[in-house]
Amino acid sequence: MQTPLNIRRDEIELMAPAGSYESLMAAIGAGANSVYFGVGELNMRARSAFNFTLEDLARIARIAHEHGVKTYLTVNTILYDKDLDTMRRIMDRARAEGIDAVIVSDQAGILYARSIGLEVHISTQLNLSNIESVAFYAAYADVMVLARELDLYQVRKIHRQILARDIRGPKGEPIKIEMFAHGALCMAVSGKCYLSLHDNGHSANRGDCRQICRRSYVVRDRETDEELEIENPFILSPKDLCTIDFLDRFLEAGVRVLKIEGRARSAEYVNRVVGCYHEALVALEQGTYTPERIENWKRRLGEVFNRGFWGGYYLGGKTGEWSQVYGSSATKRKVYVGKVTNFFKKISVAEIQVEAAPLAVGEEAFFMGETTGVQEFTVREIRVAEQAVPQSVQGETCSIPTTGLIRRGDRLYKFVEVDPSESE
Repeated sequence: MQTPLNIRRDEIELMAPAGSYESLMAAIGAGANSVYFGVGELNMRARSAFNFTLEDLARIARIAHEHGVKTYLTVNTILYDKDLDTMRRIMDRARAEGIDAVIVSDQAGILYARSIGLEVHISTQLNLSNIESVAFYAAYADVMVLARELDLYQVRKIHRQILARDIRGPKGEPIKIEMFAHGALCMAVSGKCYLSLHDNGHSANRGDCRQICRRSYVVRDRETDEELEIENPFILSPKDLCTIDFLDRFLEAGVRVLKIEGRARSAEYVNRVVGCYHEALVALEQGTYTPERIENWKRRLGEVFNRGFWGGYYLGGKTGEWSQVYGSSATKRKVYVGKVTNFFKKISVAEIQVEAAPLAVGEEAFFMGETTGVQEFTVREIRVAEQAVPQSVQGETCSIPTTGLIRRGDRLYKFVEVDPSESE
């Protein structure tokens, strides 16, 4: 049994992305302490379908706070003069609706948030890389995302200097270090990229990244016209960050807020990733953070969307490990089965109209809904017309036992193994 890490689970904030109500509820159910999200304009996923509106803020805050979860609004794009009124309107609404903090990179946004008493967290776009920068922004912010290109030695040094110099934020508490723990990385320094704007006029720094770096490329010598041999054609597309196998070192370096990337990813991704990291944090506290459990977490993480995994720059690497495919390297994919037409709460049984794919005993499946979030389970029993059957096919209505509260209108999906030939 491993010696427990001298850090309690309740001392670590696990922050999850929320791009939809399904993802919000999935994050809460999986053990997140906070969620971050964008509304309309001026966030780094502004053009994404995974976005809320100002009218959603009150509902988001109410749902999260009912579950003891904090809410952070991203207002982290570059701001031009024409954006300042919009920025003020967004922040005024956030404060009025009880949003806990805003994640900001532009000084105009930082100053305005502080002027109205709104807590500020510094975005990674500011690329904070040294203690003097941290000390400067401590006048404005309580939490800071350091540059994601730092290694753990550099992070640890900044953390120790924060404590030694007693650097505190506006709330009077020592500055908290937040770092990305899992999810997509890009080829740019702390996300500040010009490639999409240069290629087709859509700026990544305005929330409109077109993922140009994820494409495959040929490298050719312009003088000889010879094509150069490279490891793979995706030379600008790094694998996804994964820290679960060195999470103990990550926390020992002083990181107290673990940020999961993925506002444009699905609710089942949020559920699986947050759940695995929550389990790992509990294991670290209890002394059960073992190689066997780490291997199991990495296998489960690999089943949902990913581009392959590496440890980012935290362990001293200076160049990326590149993705092998354009899309996902997930070992499983979701398949829509049908929708919930009734739920019998007393006996915890859901009635399913099977619409798109059959459902069989033993399959891994999950319910998804705006209030339900994501609930994963293994199908243990199926009944059609009250008779136990091994499988229910399209057009049938079946019933299955559940372990949680399901609602009419929820959707049922199952996980199926990905055929390697299906990879893009």
